[in-house]
Amino acid sequence: MNTLAAKPQTKKIMKTILLPLAIAILSLTIGCNSNKTKVENTKESTYAALLDRNEVLAQSAEWAVVKSKAAELMMKINADSMDSKSRLQLAQLYMQEARITGEHPYYYPATLKILDDVIKREPGSFEALAFKSSVLLSLHHFEEAKEVGQRALTINADNGFIYGVLCDANVELGNYEEAVKMSDKMQVIRPGLESYSRASYLREIYGQNEGAIEAMKLAFEAGLPGTEEASWAGNTLTHLYINAGDYKNANQVADMILTQRPSYAFAIDAKGQVAMAEGNYDQAIKLFDQAIAIMPEFSFYENMADAYKAKGDDAKYKEIYKNVITMLAEDAASGHYTDMELALVYTKLNEMDMALEHAQKEYNRRPSNIDVNATMAWVLYNKGDMTNAKKHMEVALRTGKKNKELIKKAEMIKKG
Repeated sequence: MNTLAAKPQTKKIMKTILLPLAIAILSLTIGCNSNKTKVENTKESTYAALLDRNEVLAQSAEWAVVKSKAAELMMKINADSMDSKSRLQLAQLYMQEARITGEHPYYYPATLKILDDVIKREPGSFEALAFKSSVLLSLHHFEEAKEVGQRALTINADNGFIYGVLCDANVELGNYEEAVKMSDKMQVIRPGLESYSRASYLREIYGQNEGAIEAMKLAFEAGLPGTEEASWAGNTLTHLYINAGDYKNANQVADMILTQRPSYAFAIDAKGQVAMAEGNYDQAIKLFDQAIAIMPEFSFYENMADAYKAKGDDAKYKEIYKNVITMLAEDAASGHYTDMELALVYTKLNEMDMALEHAQKEYNRRPSNIDVNATMAWVLYNKGDMTNAKKHMEVALRTGKKNKELIKKAEMIKKG
């Protein structure tokens, strides 16, 4: 398993301007293999419009560029119903906005409509299939993402992006050995932020936490400072440090991200998690509130609820978690599978029948995934089913992952 054993070569890192992690590698290929003939203009496009960003995110210098580009692409699409290149670029832009704004229920269905229109006319469009696979991953439709990704792979086996998509899909489905193969292919074709970050995640899965930190450092360094994807890599590094109990380095990386990209809500949330770990609950709540003001990310609300719980305010804790259920239900209504998240929330609210219902749904989709099995184990433990809880936890531990929360729960289940 080269992804796990071999150290990525720093000399190969090239700092380039990247699109978000999920779409970076394909950006230069759009339109290169299209020989479509233009036809007469038809009725205007019915694609969803670009949403305004909130006040904080709208202050970013990139926002004016995004608005201008979206308007330009819409005009081109309205003028030419066969303009696949502009549609693919609009899909990229919407995928990026989903990541930056957190407006997933709006942008992911909108992006799928655009991509499906391209695929309907051009079933062999590598770019459209690869982008669709990436969106399906974001919606947690992992099996379908893998199937669409494999279709794209038969069209172009020399593009690193598709191996990244298939790595992610196989990780989520619990096919870890296959994920390693895909990661190794990606590193050979395109070493950089995207491949190093996947190597880091796989190392973490296999319990190689120090190696995971090493690889994610390389990913962070490979990104252009201040871009969304570099910030994402840095934030993932903060969480690796938090899991290792290295709060000093976690805070330092989060501060570096915020210096480069002040509106990056996930870094503010990470600082809140450090404050939580250090017992500074009031500071944590303040930071979580700042993150929420920028992006309506449900995990920020969860962290805030946990901070109130730690303070002894159970009423506020339950109130926030009930709001999280509403948020997840809205996401689910847009086609996003949220059953594992709902299972964990219902467990925290001690609504164990609902927790088991959602955990079982997710387990039926991907019974080999270690995180899904850990969720099943924890739900069953809380329902008093120790025999089955231990069976699922055994699967959850099969790769040797060394996550503090996982180990804590495993010890509790072992004791019964």
